[in-house]
Amino acid sequence: MSVPPSEHEQQQHQRWELLRRLDRLTNLPMTLLAFVWLALLIVDLTAGLSSFWQTVSNLIWVLSILDFLLALLVAPDRTRYLRANLLTAFSLLLPALRILKIFRAFRALRLLRATRSINLLRLLTSLNRGLKAVGGAVRQRGLGYVVLLTTILTLGGAAGMLAFERSQTPGGPGLNTYPEALWWTAMLMTSLGSDYWPVSLEGRLLTFLLALYALAVFGYITAAIASLFIDQDRKQAPLGGSNPSSLETELRAIRQELNALRAERTGQQDP
Repeated sequence: MSVPPSEHEQQQHQRWELLRRLDRLTNLPMTLLAFVWLALLIVDLTAGLSSFWQTVSNLIWVLSILDFLLALLVAPDRTRYLRANLLTAFSLLLPALRILKIFRAFRALRLLRATRSINLLRLLTSLNRGLKAVGGAVRQRGLGYVVLLTTILTLGGAAGMLAFERSQTPGGPGLNTYPEALWWTAMLMTSLGSDYWPVSLEGRLLTFLLALYALAVFGYITAAIASLFIDQDRKQAPLGGSNPSSLETELRAIRQELNALRAERTGQQDP
C-alpha cells in the first residue's frame, strides 16, 4: 500500500514545477539578453562603451539579477540551487564594481593588474553565461553546436587578449587591434599558433584555457567534417562502381534463386 505524500512533499513538488514553468517562460528572453550582454562586454574590452550602451548593459544586468533572485526565491532548496548556479551568481556580482566606480579608483591608484584580473573574471563568467545560453537554445549537441561554441569563445577570447596585451606592447609587436587579436586567437583555436606569446599573467591564463578547449574540441571538429565528406562520397558513388539498375537486377535474380531453393527444400521435406 503506497503512502500518500505529505503536505511538505506536495509543496516541494509544486515549487519545483513552478520553477520549471518560470524557466520555460524566461528562457528565450534571458538567452537573447545573455548574448547581447556578451557582445557589449566584447565591445567594452576592445573599444569602450558609450553612455547609452553602458546604460543598456546595466539594464540587462539588473534584469538578470531580478531573474536570478526570482528563481532563487521559488526554488525549494535555495542552497542547492545556489551551488548549481554559483558561476552565474558570481558573474552578476562583478558588474557592481563598475557601478560603484571601483575601476576608476584602480586607475587612479595605478593598480592595473587588479583591473585586468577583474576583467578576466568578467570575461570568463560572461562566456560561461553565453555558453549556457547556447546550450539552452541549441537542443542537438552536434557539429553546429560545437562550431557555435567555438565561435563565441574565439570572439570573446580575442577581446580579452586585446584588453590584456594591448597595454603591454603599445605601438610595438603584439596585439594592438581587435582584428590582430582575433587572428591570433583563431590561430590558437586551430592549434596552429603564432610567433607572439602573451606577456601579462591574465593573457597567459586566458591563452592556457583557450588552448585546453582547442585541444579537446579541434579533433572532434576535424573528425566530424571528415565524416561528413565521407558520407557525401558514399551517397554519390554507387556501391562497387556499378550502375544502380544493374545492382537491382542482380539482387532480384539472387532473390529468385533463394525462393526457388526454399521451394525445392520445402518440397523435399513434405511426406
